[in-house]
Amino acid sequence: MRILFMGTPDIAAECLKALYAAGHDICGVYTRRDKPVGRKQVLTAPPVKEVALEHGTPVFQPRTLRDGGEDANIQALAPELIVVVAYGCILPASVLQTPRYGCINLHVSLLPKYRGSAPVQWAVLNGDTETGVSIMQMDEGLDTGDVLVCEKMAIGPEETSGELFDRVTAVGARVLCETIPQIAAGTLRPQPQDHAHATLAPMLDKELAEFRLTDSAAHIHDWVRGMNPWPMAWFTTSGGKKVKVTECRAVPSHGEAPGTVLATRPLTVACAEGAIPVSYTHLRAHETDSYLVCRLLLEKKKKNNNKKKKKQHSTDQK
Repeated sequence: MRILFMGTPDIAAECLKALYAAGHDICGVYTRRDKPVGRKQVLTAPPVKEVALEHGTPVFQPRTLRDGGEDANIQALAPELIVVVAYGCILPASVLQTPRYGCINLHVSLLPKYRGSAPVQWAVLNGDTETGVSIMQMDEGLDTGDVLVCEKMAIGPEETSGELFDRVTAVGARVLCETIPQIAAGTLRPQPQDHAHATLAPMLDKELAEFRLTDSAAHIHDWVRGMNPWPMAWFTTSGGKKVKVTECRAVPSHGEAPGTVLATRPLTVACAEGAIPVSYTHLRAHETDSYLVCRLLLEKKKKNNNKKKKKQHSTDQK
């Protein structure tokens, strides 16, 4: 089939590779603009652009599609189908109506659950045991179109967002390639989404990655998995020390107060409804796990001493 592809990050690049491998005629590729990356701010092309150029496919990088500036070009490319995977731009009605078979989108959740930009991460953050991929016939809304195909996947109890994303990428690319011949054959039955059960999956940021030791161990465990590999979950000690946690588990405790150090190897800290052994922490170069343990213990001792002083002062006044 003659396909115009629109996408930007790694998952989109893998899907584009799969479409080439399946023998489709990719008449053009739309992607976001090159952007500075890293400390040296090196201007870097999106992964999709690199794949397209390797295959000699024309690449277009407009700022937006909503002003109608690309309508004539898209019509001239004459695609039978537009495939969208994490493009990052809204498609107006003029684009949606151009191809014979319309526009389809690969979304990595079981729609209508987790509409938005971070569905994989939110599935892990919320402790879900299941997710999947959906192929959707696009309309003018945000992930609101009729669903053509869904495939479910289990989420492992220790699986991180990064690990799950690798799996949904592979499944999504396969399901996408399996769906296109069915579109051409007219054998699919679009299913309208139940908008009353829709949930959102907004972008993550560093502030959102914070957890507190007064949270439950199960919640912290899911938060650490969901924020890995970016932006990484973190907590602040009572002394103001920010600690990034890359891996942890939820284990039972014996009612100790949140923040109590229960063990040092591995560092295990009590929280609400359990405890978390912290396998890896991001500290400054000169700070080891022992340093952090000492700091936590000193803060706990200082807090207890302050309580004793207040109690003694209260007794003396009596």
